[in-house]
Parts: sequence; C-alpha cells; structure tokens
Amino acid sequence: MCGIAGLYARRGTVDPRMVRAMTAVQTHRGPVEEGYLLTPRVGLGMRRLSIIDVAGGDQPIYGEDRRAVVVLNGEIYNFRDLRAELLARGHAFTTRTDTEVIVHAYEEWGPACVERLAGMFAFAVWDDARRRLLLARDRLGKKPRYYHAREGDRLLFASELKGLLQDSSLKRA
Repeated sequence: MCGIAGLYARRGTVDPRMVRAMTAVQTHRGPVEEGYLLTPRVGLGMRRLSIIDVAGGDQPIYGEDRRAVVVLNGEIYNFRDLRAELLARGHAFTTRTDTEVIVHAYEEWGPACVERLAGMFAFAVWDDARRRLLLARDRLGKKPRYYHAREGDRLLFASELKGLLQDSSLKRA
C-alpha cells in the first residue's frame, strides 16, 4: 500500500517532528520501511510496503545530481519502458524500482513527466535547484493525496487525512 506525507514552508522552517508524526500515523500503509528528506524548507516522509526491488528501493530516491528527490505511494505500470528510454537518454539508475523512474523522468521532462506515467500513484518530487515541489496523483485518483495550503505560507500533504491532522493548528471543522 505505502503512504507519503510532507510539508513545504514558503516562509519559516519545517519542523522535522511534524513530518515524522505525519508519516508515523500511516505506518499501517507501509510497515516495512520509512524514509525522510528533512531540510529547512521541505520535509518529505514515506512509509513503504516493499513490492518492487525489495532490497534496493529505499525511499526517498534522488536523481543523479541529487537536486531532485521523490517519494511515491503506488506503482508505475510502464516503468520498464520509461526506464529503457531514460537509460538511452543518458540517465544512470541505481535501483530497479519504479520509483526511481519518476525522478529521472522529472529531470528529463519536468512536470510534464506526469503525462508519461501509467499506473496508480501519488508522489512528491522536490526540485532543490528550482525550489519547486511537484505533487501528482494518477488520473483516476486511485491513490489518495490530501493537502492543505495555509495562507500561502505552508503546504501540507499526506496519503491520509490523519496525516494532515498531526498539525494541531489545522481547524477540524
């Protein structure tokens, strides 16, 4: 199943404890592994149920130059074809997981990479060079992604609402 959560702070800083709490309440979605990217501006968390590349698919997964990073909930059905195309374009892969295809597709095609993905997914890509957070989910919404933007200062997202509710400042109504 898997689960992702995160926080982007346009102003101020990210509290790593918040990202860890948002991720921890989703442990049932991914009991095998947890992973984090925690910086002053962005925090990404994930819980993984290992299915593809069980040994090597730890998340978050970075691109070649480590400027882009991804966390994924779901599965990319056409990842083998995309992987072959991206290898031919010069990208270097370190895993055999479908998650890594997303970060290299983002490096190659930017946000338009989403149009090339077939599957059921919700993911977040943090592009450190451009200071851009890309959140996407599959066209049918098979994999959930909830979010809350607060006054242009912060953006929270999670695979479950209870991830967002770890922020006690969010109104419950």
